[in-house]
Amino acid sequence: MGKGKVAVISGVFAVMVGGAGYGAYNIVSALNGDGGSGASGPASVKTGPPSSDEIKATSASFFAAWEKGQGAKAATYTNNDAAAEPLLTAYSNNAHITGVKITPGTASGATIPYTVKATVSYEGKSKPLTYKSELTVVRGKTTGRALVDWQPSVVHPQLQKGDTLVTGEAASPPIEALGRGGAVLTKEKYPSLGPVLDALRKRYGDKAGGTPGIELSIRHESPDAADTSLLTLAKGRAGKLQTTISASAQAAAETAVKKFAESSVVAVRPSTGEVLAVANNRKDAFNAAFEGQVAPGSTMKIITAAMLIDNGVTSMNGPAPCTPTATWKSQTFTNLKGMQPNPKATLANSFLRSCNTAFIKLIDEKPLTDSSLTSEAQDRFGLGRDDWKTGIVSFDGKVPAVGGPDRAANAIGQGQVQMSPLNMASVTATAITGRFRQPYLVSPTLDDRQLATAKGLSTATSAQLKQMMRLTATQGTATQAMAGLSGDIGAKTGSAEVDGQAVSNSWFTGFRGDIAAAAMTEEGGHGGTAAGPIVAAVLRTGG
Repeated sequence: MGKGKVAVISGVFAVMVGGAGYGAYNIVSALNGDGGSGASGPASVKTGPPSSDEIKATSASFFAAWEKGQGAKAATYTNNDAAAEPLLTAYSNNAHITGVKITPGTASGATIPYTVKATVSYEGKSKPLTYKSELTVVRGKTTGRALVDWQPSVVHPQLQKGDTLVTGEAASPPIEALGRGGAVLTKEKYPSLGPVLDALRKRYGDKAGGTPGIELSIRHESPDAADTSLLTLAKGRAGKLQTTISASAQAAAETAVKKFAESSVVAVRPSTGEVLAVANNRKDAFNAAFEGQVAPGSTMKIITAAMLIDNGVTSMNGPAPCTPTATWKSQTFTNLKGMQPNPKATLANSFLRSCNTAFIKLIDEKPLTDSSLTSEAQDRFGLGRDDWKTGIVSFDGKVPAVGGPDRAANAIGQGQVQMSPLNMASVTATAITGRFRQPYLVSPTLDDRQLATAKGLSTATSAQLKQMMRLTATQGTATQAMAGLSGDIGAKTGSAEVDGQAVSNSWFTGFRGDIAAAAMTEEGGHGGTAAGPIVAAVLRTGG
């Protein structure tokens, strides 16, 4: 911990639920919904949306108390004073932010944008702080008062539940992260890399030879999450940290994910395991590209096909009939709407068209068991063993051994299977080379960490998987997304249904030469629609 005191934002704890989607949270809270306890409500409780006069008066009173450093009073103008008071009080007392001047903008309904100008001072060091945020005025549920709808982002747009504000000596020395060829990687040039650079700083700041400075930072609830620096009052000395990132691939990834909301992409070098790019376009700061835990849809069929080949069930040119439906343990599975059945289909044909029923009808063949897919994922592709050491926090995939309907669902990337884009980029790299090389961002020689190992695939299995992915990219479901890419290319599309979502998640993984990439777009629809163009844009750079 640094020397600065901690400002606790909220008593609300948020825990990521991997199986429910990247942005899903399990919230345990004590929101009272009534507004501040320091002011009594009107005799008769009002209902309906706040009037423009109420919105103006409430926000003005809230801003005035905040400007004066009266945190407890400001909290009484919110609908959750218990959560608001600690942060508003600590804003000046512990985060050392003073001289606050708030300038409201033009209201849009009950939402008011504003600009905050202040000064951060610590041990003789001072710097101006300027940022924009917004608040919304709502009607208190029981008091009827017009109140500020409390969110930590009211105080600063980057604050989330469970965060704290810290001003003092930084927890870690700064780093100058370098990409391949010596390119300097900064948050300003590559905004999506921000959380990754913060994580690298937390992990390797003291190993890169730097010294800490004085900063205003966000400290997150999870001990694994790196601080987010907001303002540097006194620069520390940055140590140089070499990473595996390719500046050209990263730039392409940043641009590509901006075109689709809630998207993430990872690119790796199949011949080495080096991570070439990692980018996220998300409302939160979650590195879903590395840490996401969601069903990968039909991209999982790469692993399922490998299982079928390795166990002698069928081969690329062997039978894999595509029927209209397939029933497993009393549950009926279907294909995408409009897919024509093909009872004489080969595995390659069913793979390139992404026929669900073909794969489900084969999982009952001997010698396959409930654990066959799990063994294939762990032993051949290095997944699901919790032993990857990429350099920052990452998820290693999950392919549990299950019976019943989920055994069939797992085979087509639904059920209980969970993956991140990092996992699926690695799956493609293993499929086309036959060797599992654990992805990494920083050389293991820097901190003597042991990379995960797996036995990989036979030459024959790898050759068949690579050829089926080639056919998918040139004749199958990935044709449109991969159009215009030259050289040796291959891909696999996927769409994953998620409970509570009207539109499926879009998945896509592919390769071009010695670069493999995978992307996921929440509620992006078919794999080729959203995730496909993202992957193609990154592959186009050639790494």
